[in-house]
Amino acid sequence: MTNIGFIGLGEMGGRITQRLLVAGYTVTGYNRTKAKAQWLMDEGMLWADSPLRVVQAADVIFTMVSNTAALQDVTGGPNGILAGMAPGKIYVDMSTVSPSFSRNLAAQVADQGAKMLDVPVSGSVITLEQGNLSLMIGGDRETFEQIKEILLAIGPKVNYVGENGKAVLMKIAINLSLAVQFQALSEGLLLAEKGGIPRETALEVFLNSVLASPSLKYRAPFIINKPANPWFNVNMMQKDLVLAQELGRELNVPLTSVAVANETLTMARAMGLAEEDYAIMFEALARISGVEQV
Repeated sequence: MTNIGFIGLGEMGGRITQRLLVAGYTVTGYNRTKAKAQWLMDEGMLWADSPLRVVQAADVIFTMVSNTAALQDVTGGPNGILAGMAPGKIYVDMSTVSPSFSRNLAAQVADQGAKMLDVPVSGSVITLEQGNLSLMIGGDRETFEQIKEILLAIGPKVNYVGENGKAVLMKIAINLSLAVQFQALSEGLLLAEKGGIPRETALEVFLNSVLASPSLKYRAPFIINKPANPWFNVNMMQKDLVLAQELGRELNVPLTSVAVANETLTMARAMGLAEEDYAIMFEALARISGVEQV
């Protein structure tokens, strides 16, 4: 069975690694903070002390890191991913980063005789745990087919989008709607609450209505009960919206609703809420609406 490497063992990356272990793959992992990966080592993951060592131990190497700068950190330098790339290896980046950076990285991987796919995911911690994660694939179709079985061990919905950079573009196009939907939900909920409808009642009605998307159904309850550990914090969501706005300028697509949601996230950061799950958008809007938190 294919030896797999995984770099970036956070909330999502760690759980994806766990699914690969359960599927029977040998996985060698690396994370900037080793202690956060101990639970995976307890479940059988092998540890490497650098991204380079992961590449040397694996045939297919995954990364899932927070942003473009973090991806630069793990791919570059003498102990980075590129230093270990060689013919026959396949590199799969699952991060949400700049499409142009992703394409340039794919070209550098190709220069060393290896292949790269961009494979961002759509879903959350709970989607992943339920086995319902959706994956988008950008890059060479033949390479995709070569590792499709591995990708299906991560999630059942696997869609080939096109050449390198196209999947991460698709991911950004999807993610911008997450914050926009939550902005609209928060505004509607506050309108109902200030009009005399209890928050819990209004939220239940919203989630039983035609407006309730899957993402709202699993995140809207955070308005009533915050998660112990944020799934996707304000900074991460705003990073994705900024990427969307950059693409909007590049492609001449006006993203007016994104601009509004992005300002709400900036407001949340100004209130000291940057590390909260982005569902905190409701609280930021509630504060300026004069609504008490419960």
